[in-house]
Amino acid sequence: MAQIGMVGLAVMGSNLARNIESKGYSVAVYDIDKDAEQRFMAAYGSGAFEAVQSLGELAQKLETPRMIVMMVRAGEPVDRLIEEILPYLAEGDILIDGGNSDFHDTRRRQKMLNEKKIRYIGMGVSGGEQGALHGPSLMPGGDRDAWEGVKHILTAIAAKAPDGTPCCAYLGPDGAGHLTKTVHNGIEYGEMQLICEAYQMMCDGMGMKQEDMAETFRTWNTGMLGGYLISITVDILKYRENGRYLLPQILDVAGQKGTGKWTVIEAASSGVPATITAEALFARFLSNKKEERKRAAQLFPAPELAAMPGAALIEEIRSALLASKIILYAQGCMILAEGAGTYGWEFDLRTALRLWRGGCIIRSGMLDGLIEAFGERKLRNPMLAPEFTKRLNEAVPSLRKIVAEGAARGIPLPAMSSALSFFDGYRSGKLSANLLQAQRDYFGAHGYALEDAPDTPRHTDWTGKGGKITSGTYNA
Repeated sequence: MAQIGMVGLAVMGSNLARNIESKGYSVAVYDIDKDAEQRFMAAYGSGAFEAVQSLGELAQKLETPRMIVMMVRAGEPVDRLIEEILPYLAEGDILIDGGNSDFHDTRRRQKMLNEKKIRYIGMGVSGGEQGALHGPSLMPGGDRDAWEGVKHILTAIAAKAPDGTPCCAYLGPDGAGHLTKTVHNGIEYGEMQLICEAYQMMCDGMGMKQEDMAETFRTWNTGMLGGYLISITVDILKYRENGRYLLPQILDVAGQKGTGKWTVIEAASSGVPATITAEALFARFLSNKKEERKRAAQLFPAPELAAMPGAALIEEIRSALLASKIILYAQGCMILAEGAGTYGWEFDLRTALRLWRGGCIIRSGMLDGLIEAFGERKLRNPMLAPEFTKRLNEAVPSLRKIVAEGAARGIPLPAMSSALSFFDGYRSGKLSANLLQAQRDYFGAHGYALEDAPDTPRHTDWTGKGGKITSGTYNA
C-alpha cells in the first residue's frame, strides 16, 4: 500500500512525486496520459513508486485515510478529476489541489467536498521545476483537519528558509492558500517587469554592453534588492549559444497563464490599487502586438538623444528599482490583507511572507524586513514602517529621475512609472478626487461630502435646472 497518491505527471507533478519519495514515502502515481506515466516509470520506477491504470486502482492502492495530490491544469480539469475520483473516496480522505487554481474555485470546491465528508486543501506551489524536486514554497489553505493529516509530508518536502524553518504552513480556510499563491505570482509579474525596465534603461538608454549589464546585476544581488529573479537575470545575460549571446535573439513577445490577471481582478474587486502588477500584465499584452509595434516604430521614431553616461546613473537605476520593488511588495500585502477581511479568514500576513523566504520565485532580501514591519505594529502597509519609510525617502528621488529620463528618451517604463504615481498618490493628503466627485454630482447627482462633514452626503444643483433627488451612494 502506498502512503500518498499523485495524479498528474507533467513537470511539477512528477518532480513533486520524486521529492516525496526521496523523503521516505511510497507514492502511487497516475496520469490519464499513459505515455507520460510510462516515461515516468521508465526513468524513476526503481524508487518507491507504483503506477496505476485507473483512479479506482489508485484508491485501492492507498493507505487510509487516503492522501491524494492533484497536479492538473486549473479550471475545469480539476472539477472533472474531483467528479471522477469521488466515487472511490471515503469519509475522511484528503484531496490536495497543488495547481494554480483560482481561489474562488477552491472555496467552492471545499464547501462541496465538506458536505461529502472529504477533506480538501488548496495549495499554492512555487519554485518551478527545480523547486518542486528539491524543495518548493508550499502555501496550503483549506480544511484544518486535512492540514493536520498531511503536514508531516508537506513540511518534509518544502524548501527551508535560511533559519531552517520549512517554507510551508497552514494559512487559513478554503481559498487562503491559493489567494496567497495568486498574489505571489502577481508580485512575480511586477518584479520581472521592473527588472526588464532596468535592463532596457541600461541597454537602450546607456548603450551598455551585455557583459557589463550582467556584472551590474550581479553587484545588485544583495540586501533588499537581491533575490532569485536578480540572480537568474545575471545567468541569462551571460548565456551564450554558438559564441553569441542568446538574449538579444529571443523574440520580445511574452506569455502569461492567468495568475497575474487574477491578481489584478482580485485587486480591482477589493478596491486595492495594485498598479505595478496591472502595468506588468498590460506590458505582456502589449508585447503581443508585435506586428503593430514594428509598424508604429516606423511612424513614431524615438527622440534622438545621446546615450546617458556614467556610473552615477547606474546607481540611480538601482535605487529606482529598489523603490519600485518596495512599493510592489506593499501593494501585494494590501491585496492579502484586504482579502482576509473580505472572506473572513484568520490570516497572519507574516506567515505568508515567511513561506516566501525559500524555494519560491520571489524569494528575496525584502522579506525579512516585511515580516519585521508587520510585527508589533498594526500596519496595513509596510511603507509606513520606519525602515521602509527611510529607504523610500532615499530611493524615490532616483525613481523620479529614471522615470523622467525614460519619458524623455521614449523608453517605456510602465511599472516604474506606475510605482511613482502610486507613491505620490499615497503620500498626498489632498487628491484631485474632490473635482471628480463634483463632476459625478454635476452629471449624475451622485452626491459628495465636505471635508468637515465626511459622513454627511450632500448634493448641489450645479445648473439651477436640476432636481433635489440624489442618486444612491455606493461603491461597486
